[in-house]
Amino acid sequence: MSATAVIIIAVVVLVVLAGASFATLARRNDIRGAGALSDETLARDRAARRAAGIESKVSAGAAVEAEAVAARVGTALAPARNLAPAPFVPADPEAIGVSRRQFFNRATISLMSAGIGAFAAASFVGFLWPTKTGGFGGKVPIGRYDDIVSGIRQGQGFFYAPIARAWITEYPVDAVAKAEGLYKESMLVGMRRGLIASYQKCPHLGCRVPQCTSSQWFECGCHGSQYNRVGEKKGGPAPRGMDHFPLEFTAAGDVIVDTGTIVQGTPIGTNTTGQEAEGPHCVGASEH
Repeated sequence: MSATAVIIIAVVVLVVLAGASFATLARRNDIRGAGALSDETLARDRAARRAAGIESKVSAGAAVEAEAVAARVGTALAPARNLAPAPFVPADPEAIGVSRRQFFNRATISLMSAGIGAFAAASFVGFLWPTKTGGFGGKVPIGRYDDIVSGIRQGQGFFYAPIARAWITEYPVDAVAKAEGLYKESMLVGMRRGLIASYQKCPHLGCRVPQCTSSQWFECGCHGSQYNRVGEKKGGPAPRGMDHFPLEFTAAGDVIVDTGTIVQGTPIGTNTTGQEAEGPHCVGASEH
């Protein structure tokens, strides 16, 4: 089951539980209705009527109708009875307005509904909103092929692509035959075009590895790991060569670095290009 289906099921279950909670809490209300009087108030009212001598018992419908018919017979009018007003009895405070229990019930239901609604809205937006494309972690265009080759030569053998966090260097085409048994096919696509992309992060402890133009190697200033110009390990404590990114080439001549695919560096001792240090080292001496 996919993550999308799990989250949708969770939202439905939460909505059902919220509805059940609302129905349960709504039944737990000691107020019978707006304007209803409590049993204690009704009892006090009946006692007051009895004390005033007023008959509280209501006649049946047929008896009331018969009495009315008898009263209409003849022309004499029955004298009105002197009825004293019933004494005022204050209403029960718990029967007026919103009780404390009702307030907490409504507050609980409101907060639960708001929380579930916010969660459902966030899930809906998260799944329907278009995800970010481009940038590190995806396929990153770094420029035209000719411009990158020119940039490598202007950078004395090294071209850095900040958006891809990668070094782009030239790979000797005549060394591809040696690389075919050591590199993945996704890497060979760029190497056959004369380029290779090396991840800037040192595989030892993750430091950013700078270039050394004098030795024409990559030399890590943190712990002294050294790699040749195509990222194959030459010395230091690193467990392997520099990691790489596959390259893609468009028909228009653009170069794309697939930073979402990290290809692990080659084992220690790999040297497909045969390149040795071409000058003084920037960090210590190499360990062959």
